[in-house]
Amino acid sequence: MIKIPKRKADSNKGDYGRVLVLAGSPGFTGAAALCSQAALVSGSGLVTLGIPKSLYTIMARKLTEAMAMPLPETRGQALGEKAYPAIMKFSEKADCIALGPGLSRDPGTQRLVRKLVTTLRKPVVLDADGINALEGKTELLKRAQAPVVITPHPGEMSRLTGLSVKRITAAKEKVAKEFANKYNVVCVLKGHRTVVARPDGKRYVNPTGNPGMAKGGTGDVLTGMIASFIGQGMRPFDAAMLGVYLHGLAGDLAAKEKGEVSMLASDLLDRIPDAIKKLSSY
Repeated sequence: MIKIPKRKADSNKGDYGRVLVLAGSPGFTGAAALCSQAALVSGSGLVTLGIPKSLYTIMARKLTEAMAMPLPETRGQALGEKAYPAIMKFSEKADCIALGPGLSRDPGTQRLVRKLVTTLRKPVVLDADGINALEGKTELLKRAQAPVVITPHPGEMSRLTGLSVKRITAAKEKVAKEFANKYNVVCVLKGHRTVVARPDGKRYVNPTGNPGMAKGGTGDVLTGMIASFIGQGMRPFDAAMLGVYLHGLAGDLAAKEKGEVSMLASDLLDRIPDAIKKLSSY
């Protein structure tokens, strides 16, 4: 298993990656917070959350270590197309962009996502409503200017490919491999024994995790973790493998203490440090 690079004594926050998280909308501020916190706990030196401006006060209260950046919004208070110039400018100093948790399916937000996917020049981790924005427009992934890690669950993969959820879950490795190859992305097809596939056909099947992780918010945590590891200099495929493994391990640690029924996404967040320490001790 890939391990997190050791830290040098003579280093500073700028040495461990700058992650830009684009997430959140009314009713979904938790997704933005979980993703941002996961990136920080996974080692990122600096995390900035791009948020619809009307949600700035809420997110400033939710987050202490992550910075919040208010951006232009739609009438529905979701990120709007007018945010594009500010996002592109800020992305120049970012090392990775996490795009999608809780963004909403506002038409203006979806247009923004599609434009960002084809023009950002830094690695992107695409999740949730970032993925939903590509329904019927999956070919846009081929126009990406930088590496993309896409993290669909079977339902989202069904919307992207037209395949049934049943067919996807019955042949996860095959589906993930073919999607990664066709669209030149790293595909993280989530679920029991999550599959990570890259365009050349190499695959990883994750052994960690449990049914207690089938809760809202756990995917947001994974997105932040993968973005963090890319921001720290790891290759996208390696970052995805490490993120998926540690995410599942944190879930296993949470299940031991809280039980599979009662554990929450925030419990995973709290156990990322223990998962990292456990992996580092092997």
